[in-house]
Amino acid sequence: MEDRSKSLESPFQTPLPEGNDIYPKGLYEVLPTFDIEKEKIQKSYNKLADSVISKINKGLRVLVIDGYPGVNWENIVNGFRESLENKKINFEFIRFDLYLREADKINEDLKPFLGGDDRIFGTHYPFGPEVFFDTKKIADLRIESAVRRGDKSGKLTIIVGTGASLIELWDELWYVDIPKDTIQDMFRHGKANNTGYLAKDFEEFYKRSYFIEWPSFNRQKKRILNYISLFIDGQDDDNPAFIDGDDFRNALNELSQSPFRVRPWFYPGPWGGQYMKWHMDLDKDKPNYAWSFELIVPENGVIFRSGDNFLECSFDFVMYFNNKNILGEHIANQFKYEWPIRFDYLDTIDGGNLSTQVHPRPTYIKREFGETYTQDETYYIVNSKPDSRVYIGLQEGCNIDNFKKDLLKSAKEEIEIDIDKYVNSEPSKPHDLFCIPNGTVHCSGSGNLVLEISATPYIFTFKIYDYLRRDLEGKLRPINIERGFANIRTERTSSWVKENLLAKPKLIDSGKDWKLFELYDKPFTFYKILRVEFEKSYTINTDGKGYAINLVEGETIDVVSSKGRTTSLAYIETMLIPAAAEQVTFINTGRKPCKLVLVYVKPEVGISIPVNDPND
Repeated sequence: MEDRSKSLESPFQTPLPEGNDIYPKGLYEVLPTFDIEKEKIQKSYNKLADSVISKINKGLRVLVIDGYPGVNWENIVNGFRESLENKKINFEFIRFDLYLREADKINEDLKPFLGGDDRIFGTHYPFGPEVFFDTKKIADLRIESAVRRGDKSGKLTIIVGTGASLIELWDELWYVDIPKDTIQDMFRHGKANNTGYLAKDFEEFYKRSYFIEWPSFNRQKKRILNYISLFIDGQDDDNPAFIDGDDFRNALNELSQSPFRVRPWFYPGPWGGQYMKWHMDLDKDKPNYAWSFELIVPENGVIFRSGDNFLECSFDFVMYFNNKNILGEHIANQFKYEWPIRFDYLDTIDGGNLSTQVHPRPTYIKREFGETYTQDETYYIVNSKPDSRVYIGLQEGCNIDNFKKDLLKSAKEEIEIDIDKYVNSEPSKPHDLFCIPNGTVHCSGSGNLVLEISATPYIFTFKIYDYLRRDLEGKLRPINIERGFANIRTERTSSWVKENLLAKPKLIDSGKDWKLFELYDKPFTFYKILRVEFEKSYTINTDGKGYAINLVEGETIDVVSSKGRTTSLAYIETMLIPAAAEQVTFINTGRKPCKLVLVYVKPEVGISIPVNDPND
């Protein structure tokens, strides 16, 4: 293939020329880390076994090893067993998966939350993981644990498996974590499944995970966080990394007061583009990359580095340990343990249009799915090709009944329609911002790198038209025409969109070499979007607010916290600034002027204004 990337001036060029389909590698770091003291993270089953030996003579008789759904317990038990045997430790394993209920009994209790025949949607399960386990058997095991804790020292009982901490009685508790993107990849390769149930395909697996398993086992994570004696990263189950529980909590505390990046993850899709693949130096064997999950906290993790060793934990732990440091006290009271702002990339450069879609209104998402707020979003155009567009709102005079009839006919007969007949579109260029509150028909057209800035709920997209495309497994992607039309705000036509949903930057402050613009402050959403443009440096005081930021122009900046940490941020990278960071200075270390997007929750949310516009 001819390397046409040479015609680009640099990896930071905007807008993109029409002829390119290969792009120079930029400075984006796909595995960002947060440094802690050396020798805090260790690796290997032998060192895990060593940590047990000295404790047996000090009263360790019952060790519980709990972990998240998706952990490869077979490998962990076998690896740990071998090291214990080599060290001549007297031990017995009790597998907690033997205490699961029968699948049909689990399903009966979960049926109201599984969404019936709906391929995508269920309802959030409101309790912990007890539903998966046999109550009487666990009660008996709890008694047995109490008995064994009273034995003479010298013999170790190890109760191991997802949910094992439900027995409540132990001498020491270990926890094995695993990222949610890794769990999904394991399912696709036949290495993981749902708890107590074998899903037939990825859609069923993900629906049960999202609505049932992840919420319920997250509640258990929160309950036991302060009791964990050893935290283990379960990704490399041949040579696991681990950290002492107190050191883990200290690391979480330091992180909650410092600017940091979560680990992004990337996934191809039927409409995906080519820009991220080359600029971020991703796997060239993939057909495309549609998404970069930059800051979707329910599915992101944080990587700690100690010397040459690395360990990842889910971001949930950060929020459970000190949500007020991250969000600020008032916002934490409103959103509890959820980070409410989502950043992700949608890459349609040399790709196709997204599906035409709409997000649910506030009352609808609460009643139908058990979410606490809805998916209001915006599209920030980071880069684009000539003639790219964003579809937003309805055409003036759109006959909504005819639109629905044509969509239903298209879905039934598998015939394409002309979406431009019904949906308004606007030209897009770098640094444009399109506001997309719930109920607005929208999608990105081809040729855009979109930074999607949104409320955190992230799967509630009602596709009403998808060009008859199939997913990566070869199935027609699910269409939700009825749900979509139950939520479309039909007054949002071309003229209304131009007046209300196309951002008009307003200068609100300036200094010697910087200007601060307000891009988005509408009553539709609970967050505000600013952009600071600076030559040398810019300083913010968090004033009790957590920020999500992204360097949308420039090369690199240093991010200097008043708490004593300095880290870096490169072009198109995302970072979270906790409220407890207090004062942070951004210093330009590149050759180009910088543009930095800053997003935060409005301080008056939950006091003088609601989380979502109540006008349903």
